[in-house]
Amino acid sequence: MKRILRNSSFVGFVAFLVFLASSCGRKEEAVPPPQSQTPPVAKPQPQIQKQVSSARGKTDPGSNIDFNLLKDPFKPYIADIKSAPAVRRDRFGQALPILNFDVSQFKISGIIVGLKDNSAMIVDPTGKPYVVKAGMEIGRNNGRITKIAPTFIEVFEQYRDENGKLIKQNVRLTLPKKQ
Repeated sequence: MKRILRNSSFVGFVAFLVFLASSCGRKEEAVPPPQSQTPPVAKPQPQIQKQVSSARGKTDPGSNIDFNLLKDPFKPYIADIKSAPAVRRDRFGQALPILNFDVSQFKISGIIVGLKDNSAMIVDPTGKPYVVKAGMEIGRNNGRITKIAPTFIEVFEQYRDENGKLIKQNVRLTLPKKQ
């Protein structure tokens, strides 16, 4: 009985293959797609006015750009060192605001006398106070504090003027009187 089942299953399998082979060979007629009707293309009307081409040399008023007035994109944001005011720096390379004012613009707010070295408190034009001692630099004209007395501070300045002449002067800042 097993043999019959094997033969019948084999016969069924062969019949299935024949059916597949016969269906693959049949070609179905392709249904043509429905034709879409396009409206007829209208012929273009002749131009009434000629078009002006930009390639023929017509000048546009916006094309005359003066590039001297525009910013140079390759120029650095930082201004030239020659045009910027010189900032004095201490020996460590830090900018000192005490070196960027004239000595005559400073005001003395107090003097301490009697310790090992005399010292004084001065205020710059912006209102920033500094404690100074003899020998310190002050002012934009290479001033150096030479003497701190109980009522005044003496500063020695040495600089060159516009003509290149060397000028040496002593400037005395006095302590204001009590009121």
